[in-house]
Amino acid sequence: MTKKEKVKPPNHLYYGDNLSIMGHMKKHCVDLIYLDPPFNSKQNYNLIYKNMTGLPVPDQAEAFCDTWEMDAEKEEIAKTMPVLMREYGVEDYYVEFWRLWIQALRHTQPHLLAYLIYMVQRLLHMKSLLRPTGSIYLHCDPTASHYIKVMMDGIFGHKNFQNEIIWRRTGAHGRAKRWGPIHDVILFYSASEKYTWNRVFEKYDESYVENFYKFTDEHGQYRLVTLDGPGIRGGGSGTPWRGVDPGLKGRHWEVPPDRALPEWFKHPDNYASMTVQERLDVLDKAGLIYWPKRGSVPQYKRYLSVAEGNPVQDIISDIRPLGSHADERLGYPTQKPIALLDRIIRASTNEGDVVFDPFCGCGTTIYAAQATGRKWIGCDIAILSVKLIREILTGEKYRLVEGIHFDVDGIPVSVEQAQELFKRDPFQFEHWIVERVGGFPTKKTGDKGIDGRMYFETERGLKAMVLSVKGGNLKPGDVRDLIGVMDHETDTEMAGFLSLQEPSKAMREAAAKAGQYTYQGVKYDRVQFLTAKDILEGKREFHTPTKLRSRVSSPQGSLAL
Repeated sequence: MTKKEKVKPPNHLYYGDNLSIMGHMKKHCVDLIYLDPPFNSKQNYNLIYKNMTGLPVPDQAEAFCDTWEMDAEKEEIAKTMPVLMREYGVEDYYVEFWRLWIQALRHTQPHLLAYLIYMVQRLLHMKSLLRPTGSIYLHCDPTASHYIKVMMDGIFGHKNFQNEIIWRRTGAHGRAKRWGPIHDVILFYSASEKYTWNRVFEKYDESYVENFYKFTDEHGQYRLVTLDGPGIRGGGSGTPWRGVDPGLKGRHWEVPPDRALPEWFKHPDNYASMTVQERLDVLDKAGLIYWPKRGSVPQYKRYLSVAEGNPVQDIISDIRPLGSHADERLGYPTQKPIALLDRIIRASTNEGDVVFDPFCGCGTTIYAAQATGRKWIGCDIAILSVKLIREILTGEKYRLVEGIHFDVDGIPVSVEQAQELFKRDPFQFEHWIVERVGGFPTKKTGDKGIDGRMYFETERGLKAMVLSVKGGNLKPGDVRDLIGVMDHETDTEMAGFLSLQEPSKAMREAAAKAGQYTYQGVKYDRVQFLTAKDILEGKREFHTPTKLRSRVSSPQGSLAL
């Protein structure tokens, strides 16, 4: 390796659609996938801004950000999904199940069908990314968990379903006619039967300690546990000791493992090679065995000082949701506690393993992976999320340096990179440039050629500037179409044209015919142009009355979009 060659960092943060990004990732490259995808959310995008900035999101913006709508693209994906499923090894039974779903849900629950299309397409890719020893955890609410489970059974194999984990995400909900919904569901699947699993423990609660560790001696609190286990065994474990024969009750001796022995206990040099009866003698001499006054079956004194806690269970009630004043709270609408991700990561990975979160949001999975010595890959379609994570990781808490410990990919910083983004993913290019100027992206299709909206406040209420993005060739007709949309929309006073190429003279002449908008004595061109070069070089921006937002604030400071 030459001095000029750069060592690629182990951690990666991507801005873009995870479907596109996963298509460029190597097969079998991650050990754990955790995802907390949005469901049925007209709020799934704009709430990021509302909660992180403290600024109001226009009601108009909500109507254009519903991801879960059936459109021509999703209809085509639904039709070709059976072929894709078979390519990924999904059994015919589940393929036929999918066909029935399409028929049943297309007219009765189109939003749910759109969500399932979106998720199944991505879960198929996730299967190919997992190493054979890997696992996937999908976090969802009970609204759609049963639908997703059927599809995960087909994609990852029913035999690889390990747990439905219940997380108590809130304290109580008052519901007049049904049980209060206070939990989320986490579906845990492995890639194969030989998957990574580590024993992870949760702390005992006070009542448990009071009820079970109720004995005390000079070494501290302890409880009594049995020295025998179920089943008759041959060898030393089935041989009588001190007149007690466990085989008479269909049991055998179980000597406590080393991890259950207190620190003050000193192992004889040959302890590991001793017989069961000899080790029991050593433990008895050390005062670790209790002989009851009645009966003859001895018990082991297990001290609280060496108790690791209860092995984690499939109901998580000891990790509380983030309160409004929690130190780690970032204002993200569906933010999960780091402790929850810490537990999942420790249970299903080892240090140095790779953790992937395709919907990384405000970065909880990334922070937990970083803290536990794992490598990580994060991805999000919202530029604000990516910039927030980057700023936190380079801040006081983590003190990492971008380009050495992790890299950020997908956010153009040059015209050449903007052109490359357009070639690779035109929709993501539209999404980026709209966000970059401070606008709200619209849904992908069916919005009359409008790709975003900006809002500004006036004495007569909130007014809009519609945005149209063109990455390819330009023509005057593009401007005339934009003017037509602007003129027919209520409360839309201006229009912005965003492009890679420089607008022609004919386009500017067409824009001039739209006239000007006057507010408080100031005149503004109704149609304005910005190129990617203008934006990236900071030469100019749209000239409008007071904007709803041009910069957004995070707990770490101000983030320029």
